[in-house]
Amino acid sequence: MQIDDEGKVQGVNQRPSTHFDERPLGEEISLLVIHNISLPAGQFATPFVDDLFMGCIDCQAHPSFADLKGLRVSAHCFIKRSGEIVQYVPFSKRAWHAGQSDFLGRSQCNDFSIGIELEGTDTTAYTQNQYNALQSLTKTLIYKYPAITRERVVGHCHIAPGRKTDPGDSFDWNHYFAAIF
Repeated sequence: MQIDDEGKVQGVNQRPSTHFDERPLGEEISLLVIHNISLPAGQFATPFVDDLFMGCIDCQAHPSFADLKGLRVSAHCFIKRSGEIVQYVPFSKRAWHAGQSDFLGRSQCNDFSIGIELEGTDTTAYTQNQYNALQSLTKTLIYKYPAITRERVVGHCHIAPGRKTDPGDSFDWNHYFAAIF
């Protein structure tokens, strides 16, 4: 796996989202944030996560989507249950994944982080294919952005405690880290 100079992962499905902007000038990428998402909640292999990140979700397609009206969010990458990686925003750009957040006293985590979404829930075990893809991607990210260290790989729950719980209790941090560090 390789990342080009624009911050795109070579050989993965590229789905350019418009939900991003420029990182602050001179900002170093130094944090990796792991999330989970499924739409509707607990349902996998639907088109709705892609629709959300692409800005074209039909908010009438499911009752739980009413709160998504007008929401502009994205992630750098999404890892499906199969292990397929889809990239929505180049790593050189600021994806809108963290929201109100803080890491070691520094707010606005989107400025200096990469956001990876796993197709899942806080309580459903992730697949081995997802771990394999995430581990491979993480190794590549650490090589390309050496300021991302083990201590700077976190869950959304760590940068937005009380507001976010993902990737949840179902995420096996020890298993994930064992193949990387």
